[in-house]
Amino acid sequence: MRILFGLLSGLVFGLGLVISGMSDPAKVLNFLDVFGPWDPSLAFVMGGASVTAYIGYRLVWRRPAPVLMQSFDMPDTTRVDAPLLTGAALFGIGWGIGGFCPGPAWTALTFAAPGTLVFLPMMLIGLYAGRQIKARMSP
Repeated sequence: MRILFGLLSGLVFGLGLVISGMSDPAKVLNFLDVFGPWDPSLAFVMGGASVTAYIGYRLVWRRPAPVLMQSFDMPDTTRVDAPLLTGAALFGIGWGIGGFCPGPAWTALTFAAPGTLVFLPMMLIGLYAGRQIKARMSP
């Protein structure tokens, strides 16, 4: 049942990204370029997602456990530390350079755009390299 709901969630997410135009890196880059041809539409998509998530979390936290799991899977720490800030900065730099966030990059793969065909393999290599570096840094 979890797989079915995961598939449905992914379908809704992908449809939303494509319909809103967020799978187009030019749209994202135009949002980030506040001194050029600025496009505020990403702010509306993010705002809508934030409101929806806020309401959803308020409803979910009233339950003793998720519908399809035994318990909530919560992070062990809420610290803001150097690895978190470094990772967030690298993520933002990659997003700014490529114009893709991971979700939209996967949806844009269906269009076989040359930028996507370069971005996704490099993102996967970066994920692998990041895990290797993090494992070596752990005590």
